[in-house]
Amino acid sequence: MVSLKQMACLAVAMLAMSTLARAEDGFPFGTEMTLEVLPQPGSKRIPNIEIGDNGEVVLELWCKGGKGQFSVAGNTVIFVPGQIQDRSCPPARAQADDELIAALGSVETWKRQGDVLTLIGPKPLRFRTTGN
Repeated sequence: MVSLKQMACLAVAMLAMSTLARAEDGFPFGTEMTLEVLPQPGSKRIPNIEIGDNGEVVLELWCKGGKGQFSVAGNTVIFVPGQIQDRSCPPARAQADDELIAALGSVETWKRQGDVLTLIGPKPLRFRTTGN
């Protein structure tokens, strides 16, 4: 016969496992992520985003940098760019930055599998958690 204590321990263990699974698959607030792309010719830099606990974002793009905000409800996501610093970028990198900001602004949904966040819109974007 199963004791009340064993049932309580089992319930706590199951709750802890389900909470952990949701945390691993939830939107990655409080995480720094790098875009899954190759560097541009002549550069080692790859765009990354730092997502704060409340959805605030710090962007470091091919050349430009700035801020933005993610709003998340379920699997729906909206990105609103804030002020972007120009930094006297070469034309090709400036254009790539503008296209990436536009792609972020057009995402509609998201999914997460482990350390990969996919932002889904007209141009899907895959970000991977930065492992330091």
